[in-house]
Amino acid sequence: MSKKTAIVTGASSGIGRATALQLVAQGYSVYAAARRTEKMAEAQVEGLIPTYLDITSEEAISKLIDKIMDETGRIDVLVNNAGYGLMGTIEETSLEEARQQFDVNVFGLMNLTQKVLPIMRRQRQGHIINISSVVGRVGLPINGWYSASKHALEALSDALRIETRPFGIKVTVIEPGAIKTEFSDVAKEKAKNVTQLEPYRQLSSRYQEMSASFSDSAAEPYEVAKVIGEIVVAKSPRPRYAVPGQAKALLIGKRILGDRLFDWFMTRQLRWR
Repeated sequence: MSKKTAIVTGASSGIGRATALQLVAQGYSVYAAARRTEKMAEAQVEGLIPTYLDITSEEAISKLIDKIMDETGRIDVLVNNAGYGLMGTIEETSLEEARQQFDVNVFGLMNLTQKVLPIMRRQRQGHIINISSVVGRVGLPINGWYSASKHALEALSDALRIETRPFGIKVTVIEPGAIKTEFSDVAKEKAKNVTQLEPYRQLSSRYQEMSASFSDSAAEPYEVAKVIGEIVVAKSPRPRYAVPGQAKALLIGKRILGDRLFDWFMTRQLRWR
């Protein structure tokens, strides 16, 4: 059997970069796909195969798949990590911005997945790992549209897991909490400037304070990558993995409290009304 091949999107930094390196260490040929290829100058030295990918471009996706099949003839693992967080209240976020969020986090990601699925079906094996977020299960203020895109990814992953099971394809969702990545820094910087309506400024300000407190205990990207490394060799991986512990705590808290009490708790935490 030839060397196994993996695709990791959004691999120029953070969870994507750490995951790509983890899979290289486990013996995979890893195509580290990203839009910002200038940030991947050292990728080949590290054993990665840097590849340009704009997840919203049909042409770029097709070129990536063609390149991999020409060079390796197989795709064993797809880690759908590319994405970004759109911060802001529901009222203030334009529908154009919201559509772009879904174009990247949902439609682009699933377009790539659709291109990979026939290859995995022919192989009768493969593993698709979708990087969601803890807010894909627990919607939080200022995260509404981002949460919605991850909710959609969670639902699609559930359906895909059942649809592809007879073909030997596994589908796993990773739900990161606070992680020390450029992704988080960019999202928080955008959030600082997003609230223009006076009624929401107090909420936005308090959200920034709460996010800063979470950042102090945020996990390193390699902690997520390590879990993914364990998942790809697991005989029967779970459908979902929340990483790190604080993400698990949030999910458990929401389940125990229920919607009304959780809303009350968040309102008190944010000192909102």
